[in-house]
Amino acid sequence: MNNPNIRIVSAAEAVQVVKSGDHIHLSSVASAPQCLIKALCDRGDRGELRDVFIHHLHTEGPAPYADPKYEGIFQSSQFFVGSNLRRATQEGYADYIPVFLSETQKLYRCGALPIDVAMIQVSPPDKHGYVSLGTSVDATLAAVECAHTVIAVINKYVPRSFGQAMIRMSEIDIWCEDDTPLIEAPFTAPNEVETAIGKHCAELIEDGACLQMGIGAIPNAVLAQLGGHKNLGIHTEMFADGVLPLVESGVINGMNKVTDPGKMVSTFLMGSQEVYDFIDDNPGVLMMDVGYTNDPHIISQNPNFTAINSALQIDLTGQVCADSIGTKHYSGVGGQIDFIYGSSLSKNGKAIVAMPSKTNKGISKIAPVLNPGAGVVTTRAHMHWFVTEHGAVNLYGKTLQERARLVISVAAPEHREELDRAAFERFGPHHTYIKMECGM
Repeated sequence: MNNPNIRIVSAAEAVQVVKSGDHIHLSSVASAPQCLIKALCDRGDRGELRDVFIHHLHTEGPAPYADPKYEGIFQSSQFFVGSNLRRATQEGYADYIPVFLSETQKLYRCGALPIDVAMIQVSPPDKHGYVSLGTSVDATLAAVECAHTVIAVINKYVPRSFGQAMIRMSEIDIWCEDDTPLIEAPFTAPNEVETAIGKHCAELIEDGACLQMGIGAIPNAVLAQLGGHKNLGIHTEMFADGVLPLVESGVINGMNKVTDPGKMVSTFLMGSQEVYDFIDDNPGVLMMDVGYTNDPHIISQNPNFTAINSALQIDLTGQVCADSIGTKHYSGVGGQIDFIYGSSLSKNGKAIVAMPSKTNKGISKIAPVLNPGAGVVTTRAHMHWFVTEHGAVNLYGKTLQERARLVISVAAPEHREELDRAAFERFGPHHTYIKMECGM
């Protein structure tokens, strides 16, 4: 790239700014700067660094800094446990900072977490002296604002997205270049169970609703059922390929949104190249700071806000575990509570937790009590709609005994008797009485 205002250095030269004891932020998901990660690990191999802390949301691609050989050199202290760091976290070679996704930016801005170096990927500069953070604004914008040094990798594959993704070239201290394509997440076709969940969720979504949902088979299954809906909006922490057909058909147009009407709002993306191409130079998409997208009070301003989130396990009272399997951390708190709380404050809003009733091995994901050590992400007091392939039930305003009855009604049929016995043991014959009174 020829730009007289930029001096391009190698990744190896750029990471020389890192000192032992520094705290580093990496841009997230598809935008993780792999060339800088590799160069940093090369310095670790040469014994040049000690006690360097690495922070980020979940990243795609390799995370070599969490290899056991770097113990004492690099410490991954992440805001969300991705698949590439799951085993290292469970074995203690990486660590996790429990935090609402909306507050990841606040950790930097309020000084709770130091930030010495921000390592990011950006689009090529435009004629006005701006680059774009592309697919990863999230907490990265806060890192850019607060870091002592900002290293940017110019990558022609980073889309030029708008909103708060646009930053001035003057905010960047060191420039590198790497034209490695962004990592893609292939579209996952829903199976029979996921399709059934999608149908139940779609029945709860009204015309004119504003939606939040993530990536994966269940969100895709929900979106696939919305072709007959009208005037939907998007205000979410992320979206993927499933929204594109609905945008093209006009189902998603944002015309009923109160905040950012007519615009799709997100804070990071993970999808196919088609998604990355879609947001490139697209004024209809705003990539915003996670402190904005995940602010419950911003969310709640949109009427009929419908948030759909997933879980790993739920108990009979409506406590939801979404970040761990027992004591083993599997993901993170993420934005689940941000959107469940925000949507519950919205006029006619709906907060939905959707998941298969059992694992692939046939184990019930609905349990009498959560596994020992399981983290409660969504409390029983936050819980509203719960959906499995067997139906949708609303737990809001229900007693513990009523909740047990409702949750059991959408459990896998082969597990209902066992769950009902557990409810009887916990609540006594009153559980059976309520069951009869409600005609179930």
